[in-house]
Amino acid sequence: MNTPVKPQLIVIGNGMVGHHLVEQLVEQGATERYAVTVFGEERHLAYDRVHLSEYFSGRDAASLALSTADYYAEHGIELRLHEAVTEIDRDKSEVVTPQGRYPYDRLVLATGSYPFVPPIPGNDREGCLVYRTLEDLDAIRAAAETATTGVVVGGGLLGLEAANALRGLNLDTAVVEFAPRLMPMQVDTEGGELLREKIESLGVQVLTGRATQEIVDGERSRHRMVFQDEKVLETDLIVFSAGIRPRDELARDSGLEIGERGGVVIDDNCLTSDPAILAIGEVALWNNSIFGLVAPGYQMAKAAAATLLEGNEPFKGADMSTKLKLMGVDVGSIGDAHGDRTPGARQFRFLDPLKQQYRKLVVSSDGKRLVGAMLVGDNSVYDTLLQYYANRIELPEDPAALILPAGSSAAPALGPDALPDTAMICSCHNVTKADVCTSIDGGAVDLGAVKGATKASTGCGGCAALLKTLVDHELESRGVEVDKSICEHFHYTRQELYDIVRVEGIKTFSELMEKHGSKVGHGLGSSSAPGLGCDICKPAVASILASCFNEPITDAAHIPLQDTNDTFMANMQKNGTYSVVPRIAGGEITPDKLVVLGQVAQKYELYTKITGGQRIDLFGARLEDLPAIWGELIEAGFETGHAYGKSTRTVKSCVGSTWCRYGVQDSVRMAIRLEDRYKGLRAPHKLKFAVSGCTRECAEAQSKDVGVIATENGWNLYVCGNGGMRPRHAELFATDLSDEELFRYIDRFLMLYIRTADRLQRTSVWRENLEGGLDYLKEVILEDSLGIGEELERQMQAVVDTYECEWANAISDPEKLKRFRSFVNDARPDPDIIYTTERGQLRPA
Repeated sequence: MNTPVKPQLIVIGNGMVGHHLVEQLVEQGATERYAVTVFGEERHLAYDRVHLSEYFSGRDAASLALSTADYYAEHGIELRLHEAVTEIDRDKSEVVTPQGRYPYDRLVLATGSYPFVPPIPGNDREGCLVYRTLEDLDAIRAAAETATTGVVVGGGLLGLEAANALRGLNLDTAVVEFAPRLMPMQVDTEGGELLREKIESLGVQVLTGRATQEIVDGERSRHRMVFQDEKVLETDLIVFSAGIRPRDELARDSGLEIGERGGVVIDDNCLTSDPAILAIGEVALWNNSIFGLVAPGYQMAKAAAATLLEGNEPFKGADMSTKLKLMGVDVGSIGDAHGDRTPGARQFRFLDPLKQQYRKLVVSSDGKRLVGAMLVGDNSVYDTLLQYYANRIELPEDPAALILPAGSSAAPALGPDALPDTAMICSCHNVTKADVCTSIDGGAVDLGAVKGATKASTGCGGCAALLKTLVDHELESRGVEVDKSICEHFHYTRQELYDIVRVEGIKTFSELMEKHGSKVGHGLGSSSAPGLGCDICKPAVASILASCFNEPITDAAHIPLQDTNDTFMANMQKNGTYSVVPRIAGGEITPDKLVVLGQVAQKYELYTKITGGQRIDLFGARLEDLPAIWGELIEAGFETGHAYGKSTRTVKSCVGSTWCRYGVQDSVRMAIRLEDRYKGLRAPHKLKFAVSGCTRECAEAQSKDVGVIATENGWNLYVCGNGGMRPRHAELFATDLSDEELFRYIDRFLMLYIRTADRLQRTSVWRENLEGGLDYLKEVILEDSLGIGEELERQMQAVVDTYECEWANAISDPEKLKRFRSFVNDARPDPDIIYTTERGQLRPA
């Protein structure tokens, strides 16, 4: 009864910045002082808007969420989602929602911004949408189901993100920008022209210098956009992404001071004109500036938390430098990138039209300080330039060397020693080099621990490479060995193990363990018995052995190394059954084989599904039925599709010149040849290919590890793309290749990847971590700069020559067949596998 009532703190807004404020309040102990209530207009918990476009490529709201409801409850914070605040009653110190009135002692506005929709007649027609929230993306996805074409109005950062989303929904996509170039705030005329070329090469139409006058009914499509010059563009779907405006209506209606062009005016402590109310993020106007990036919002959140606790950590503005990857295209902007805010500034430019790279350096009049930079097509020097700019490090005698390509008179990258303690490593969470060093001195002994202590690289992730370099350097400088061992059983990296196996001709795990295994972990109390290895090293070594010698993974010496899927050569499903995926090279299949698949599915009561890789997946196979299913499929001419392995999966194809009137090469023939050559190839991670018969790109080749697109003169080769949780566009590697050249370069590329990649590392991540980047890869593969081209080709040919269908190998050996039963001492099937019926097929109950 005597417990004092805590002051009421209300936060309006549960976006990225609003949630970060909550984290700061928890971290600084404000929940002991205040009773905190958070209102969120959306039904979703705060989510990562920086990676919003990944919602279209497999991620859902849960995976994008920045926290959980349990986190709020654990710290005594009341979270009221899907409850919009409609009024702030400053006289009564209350906020009003449709559900009631809530008193406050302190109030924080974190309402963010809304997408600006130009006042174009017809902008509210059905099929005219915006790109801002998960609900917006749901609406775009639904509209795309009945559309074939889409247009994005706005060619800035968010506009290109939206264009990539429409392209990912298989719409013919165009971008309409009022300015004379794309991303006018970040790039200049030369950079904009190069960016335009790269975006158009991806199949997106770019229309700049276009002002839409009205949107009316189309003749062939739903909408017709009429431009100022009376030219028109027809489309089924229009997405407005033409900038943002602060969500300041609550503040405006309650009489708070608002800027001339919008935004709630705040001081250095994030206080508004009412000292009881603070504002942070995109709704806040500081020094007549609205900040549209997440990092300044996070800094405001930290300052606001300090203000609420009567501390003093003022907001002093933020660097708006950005490093982006838009539709697979690098764009970087640092400081005064245009050079129009620095009197006497001098500029250096480097343009490579063949590699499609543009770099611009803006330096002070005396040439000693970097004041700005601009990058298009290659961000490899961004981190170095940012450190020169942010820390006012004196430039080398020849500043132009900083933007020259590798191999010329380019200046070396700044090492960690050259950075002052005040160097900003992570701008999202305001983490300096000194903060990283302090965390290491406090006991953080690896990258994960440093991230946990400082939160560095947990925002946009743009500082990940720099952070790792700094952490490794600082650990080594303190005498701490940076352990790159694959696990406790082998004090080697995967690449080192690969070299040992290949050079010494080691063909079994036991021999490798005996000769090169660590004694650590082999004694009493260890989680693994002597010589048995663990779940990290065993599959990795199994993959290395298969890549080098291609012996059947089902052999007695290799089977103990495999995980469940490889052991039974099928993917285990959630109810303990397995899926069977036969190879259908290039997606081409005869009616007779289709009949066999149907008969097998009927006989064994299998759920059938056509995959995105142009194959047919048969789900629900019991363990003891697998050999019989394989036998019937093999008899009909099928073989394993390796859907269970870290190996070549599929080569997707359009119909190419065989049927399509746009096709310029026989993409089906090429896809079948590629799949036949690389089938069964074991690698650090799964491999996916695609072949498109023309630049319309129906096979989505530019999202694959190896993508091939037909040209009038041969084939263009793209490498190191992937879908999944972190999609990455493949990069153009070589153009107009003959069939022979195409296979030669793919042989070399894949075998170099297998030799040097880390365990479970996709080709895209391998490429990102490759010193020298794409240019180095081209030198090794195309120019054979290391003189290993023929060796790589021979290794690949050896794998091709020793291919054997793993299903056929297993069913031909009675000893191997003994593994395919649910119980060692009983032939009965697993009684715990239960099915139910849905849409006429069986599925797990």
